[in-house]
Amino acid sequence: MLAALQARFGEASIEVEDESHLHAGHAGAPRGGESHYRVRVESAAFRGLSRIERHRLIHDILKEELTAGVHALALELSVPPPDPGAAASS
Repeated sequence: MLAALQARFGEASIEVEDESHLHAGHAGAPRGGESHYRVRVESAAFRGLSRIERHRLIHDILKEELTAGVHALALELSVPPPDPGAAASS
């Protein structure tokens, strides 16, 4: 997952956390598998996109992973704060 996100977002802040251990024994959680993830991405590429559009973009990038056994994907997607120096130099 991390490699696919890095390929798309480059220098963005990206975290992928396996939370499968928190869901052991729950319905839909395969034994011994990595099935539940939390993904955090902060990227300027999200600027102007709605929350749903951001989620669709991530789901499209991770299509292979999602069809290969990922049961749950928690997404935290944000845009970096504006650079205060950028406004001053414009």
